[in-house]
Amino acid sequence: MKNNVWAAALLCLASAIPARAEDQQVTVFAAASLTTALTEIGDRFGAETGIDVVLSFAGSSALARQIESGAPADIFISANPGWMDRIEESGLVEPGSRRDLLRNALVLVAHDAATPAVTLDGDTDLAAMLGQGRLAMALVDAVPAGIYGKAALTSLGLWDRIEPQVAQADNVRAALALVATGAAPLGIVYATDAVAEPRVTVIAQFPGDSHPPILYPVADLTTRDTAAEDAFLTYLGSDAARAVFGAQGFGVIGE
Repeated sequence: MKNNVWAAALLCLASAIPARAEDQQVTVFAAASLTTALTEIGDRFGAETGIDVVLSFAGSSALARQIESGAPADIFISANPGWMDRIEESGLVEPGSRRDLLRNALVLVAHDAATPAVTLDGDTDLAAMLGQGRLAMALVDAVPAGIYGKAALTSLGLWDRIEPQVAQADNVRAALALVATGAAPLGIVYATDAVAEPRVTVIAQFPGDSHPPILYPVADLTTRDTAAEDAFLTYLGSDAARAVFGAQGFGVIGE
């Protein structure tokens, strides 16, 4: 029944979209950790509607600053409520359009598949595990995955000991790539990133109470108002989109 309702709604929205080429396109700025899931969802949506979904992935902080500078994005999906708060406080979010879409978890991954699993607590000796190597993380003072990672390590009493061995990357997928290629033996990424990259192995999950909840808010931006935007925002809550998010390891809010 839900799929039938969605199909009817989609047809109504699609029929309302003007023929102008620019109105047959939706530009979505999204956190880098959404790359795999959102690419598949955008392709499916485009095939069903004929609407072109242009996806721009980066760290949420970088995207928020681009939006503030006037970048022509229609929809923003952040990996951190704080960056969405900043955009909303700047008057760049359509009133009433913001909602929490997804949740995620934080994990420690290793390049070597033979690395044994560990329990993350105050006694974990990450420095010894790294040896002469580095711990890959997203930017710890700007990018959500890095912010969450630093908060978790601080909560467990590990940050001060491991900080000299941290290698910071522009976003979480860049940190993941450092581990996947062997440039760093260990890294802190989202659970969904580990699902998307077969060259890394999850060796621990951070306790949920060691960092703030990892939430992904989505909102329509004030740059313009088209039926195509409304259709894509609706599609993000459809059964088809939920299935893709779930397969990538995201928790879908509302289920």
